[in-house]
Formats: sequence, structure tokens, C-alpha cells
Amino acid sequence: MLMTLFLVRHASAGTRSPTSNDLDRPLDAIGADQAAAIVELLGDRGITEIYSSRAVRCVQTVEPLAAHLGIETQVHPALVEGQSATMAVHLARTLAKADTTAVFSSHGDIIPDLIQTLAREGMVIVGQRAWAKGSTWELRTRGGDITEAHFLGPY
Repeated sequence: MLMTLFLVRHASAGTRSPTSNDLDRPLDAIGADQAAAIVELLGDRGITEIYSSRAVRCVQTVEPLAAHLGIETQVHPALVEGQSATMAVHLARTLAKADTTAVFSSHGDIIPDLIQTLAREGMVIVGQRAWAKGSTWELRTRGGDITEAHFLGPY
């Protein structure tokens, strides 16, 4: 079985407001363009499942991709900002054992923690490391194990 997992950091959503619920913060105009670019990057990669943090900016980041593919985005608690990477690692490992290609849309704390945890446990990081908003990582598997991570950009 071969599974590829794409980790997408939510696109640009402007600045946080101390007076509103940060989970409700939407993408800004730059973020909308970044979300459209994700369709170009991932639209032909055989994606069968899309998972997202419940934060509006994360869901909106993958909405164009989900619409393009005709896939419903599944909100998952493991991908919410501030969670331990343990839940996201468990979700990634579960999917690695399945015959699926999936996308995670999450935050600037979850994605680096997930990648670094997997690297400490033997996954190889190939090439550049970066975590910019709207950026994407590709995790590859072999025999149900997550073996490699590749940063796809944008650079």
C-alpha cells in the first residue's frame, strides 16, 4: 500500500484580534490566492481524503481543493492549534497504514511538531525546512511507515 500525506499550513489570515474568537478568523485576500494555488499544486495528486482543523482559516485553505476534487473536508480535533502533536502523529500513522492519499490543513505549531516528532522517530527530512503560511509538505510511506518528508513550497 502506498499513502501520501500532504500537510498544508493554513493560508494567510491577517492578524489576530484580542477581542474575537481566533477560530473564526477567515482568510484574507492573500490567503484566498494561496488556497487557489494549493489546487494547482495538489489537484492531480490522487487525494482521497481531506482533514482540517476546525479553525475557519484552515477549512477555507482547503475548500477550493475539496470543491475541485468533490471531497468533503473532515474536521478533526488532532489538527487544532494548541493540541499536542501526539494526536496528529497518531492520525498520520493511522492513514499511513490505509490505502489513501490525504491532506491535513493545520497550524504553525502542529505541522512542525508533527514533522519533528516523526523525524526523531526515524523519518528522513529531504531538502529545505520551512513553515510559512500556505506552505505544503509531502510525507511518503513505505510498508505502512512514514519514511520521508519533502517541503514543496512555496519557498
